[in-house]
Amino acid sequence: MTTLLFAATLLCVLANAAIALADYARAGFVLRNSAEVRVPERALPWLATLKLAGAVGLVAGLAWEPWLGVAAGAGLTLFFVGAVAAHLRARVLHNVAFPGLYLLLAAAALAHLADRAAGG
Repeated sequence: MTTLLFAATLLCVLANAAIALADYARAGFVLRNSAEVRVPERALPWLATLKLAGAVGLVAGLAWEPWLGVAAGAGLTLFFVGAVAAHLRARVLHNVAFPGLYLLLAAAALAHLADRAAGG
C-alpha cells in the first residue's frame, strides 16, 4: 500500500505542476472550463499558485520534512473539494471527473505523508 500511495503522491505532484502551468498559460481548455463553472479569469493565476505551492510542498514533504507535505496535501485536498463543489454548484458534470481525480490524488498524498510524519 505504501508503494501505491507514494506513486499517487508523485503523480499528484506532476499533475498539479502541469495544471498550474496550463493555468498560468491560460490554455484554451482552462479558460473554457473556468467559464463553465463561473470562475473569473482573473482568479486563474491565484488558483495556479495554490496548485503549484501544493506540488512544491509535497516535494518538500517527501525530501525533507513530512509535516510540510501533510500541510500541502491537506491544502490540495481542500482545494479540490472546492473544485468539485464548484462543478456541482454550476451543474457542470461532464468533466467533474477531472477535479475528482485530482481530489483522490491529493487525498492519497495526504495519507502517505501523514503516515510518514507519524513514523510509518
